[in-house]
Amino acid sequence: MTLVIGATGVLGREIVGRLRAEGRPVRALVRSTTDGGKRQALQAMGAELVTGDLKDPASVERACHGATHVISTASSTLSRAEGDSIDSVDRLGQITAIRAAKKAGVKQFVLVSFPESAIDYPLQDAKREAEQALQASGMTYTILRVTFFWEIWCSPALGFDVAARKARIFGDGTGPMNWISLQDVAAVAVRSLDHEMARNRVLTFGGPDVVSQREIVGLFEKALGAKFEVEHVPVEALRQQHAQATDPIHKSFAALMLIIAEGGWVFDHEPIRKAMHPGFASIRDVAKAAGAAQRE
Repeated sequence: MTLVIGATGVLGREIVGRLRAEGRPVRALVRSTTDGGKRQALQAMGAELVTGDLKDPASVERACHGATHVISTASSTLSRAEGDSIDSVDRLGQITAIRAAKKAGVKQFVLVSFPESAIDYPLQDAKREAEQALQASGMTYTILRVTFFWEIWCSPALGFDVAARKARIFGDGTGPMNWISLQDVAAVAVRSLDHEMARNRVLTFGGPDVVSQREIVGLFEKALGAKFEVEHVPVEALRQQHAQATDPIHKSFAALMLIIAEGGWVFDHEPIRKAMHPGFASIRDVAKAAGAAQRE
């Protein structure tokens, strides 16, 4: 039985779907306040629902009971309920889950995280503390440090609107990055279960294409045959926002935008591809597919 923590998020739902497609029994942690549609979607996949909250240790212990594996994608960054924060979810909540899993005799705990950055911000501090707790737990651990999901950062919510032909670029847009699809992260998370390469390992990787923000815009412009209206957010404005932010979420998002602006999260995905997941998606192919869809 694999318990998925963060199952109602976009990455968590993808992981649940892939586990069920392989015929694996899945338990999904949901809150009492979880939207009915999300509950129904998880149940339709064949997941067993268990009600709990990372801020409630007893409920997490109940969720872990009988589980052999845990995959945790939970974060307070994109979706928050009352009382959620980087500290209560990304740090203490993950540590609570790790302790509960250890107590329940879980064989392996897979934690989704992200690479190191020289920029200081609360989300990174929380993730590193959770990672350290997992490594010290005595359980078999797998930590997936992955780059930015293009489905999130290249979306209308963050200023990249393909339909409107608009793009928001952080900094001058030239920093290299190997963006990754959340679907590929989900695939690797599932493949990590009982995989020798993932046993007590920190796996840091991105997608197959090393491209800048400008290059991504160019790919879509070429595929769609139309110029984009580009909005630039100056790097100095991001630095000022990061320096002045007092709210941990705001400071962390400013830091993440700075990392994109400066680039440099470039990691080799080839060992992971060869051993665990041959089908990494290319953002170049995504742009071509958008163009093909327009021509239909």
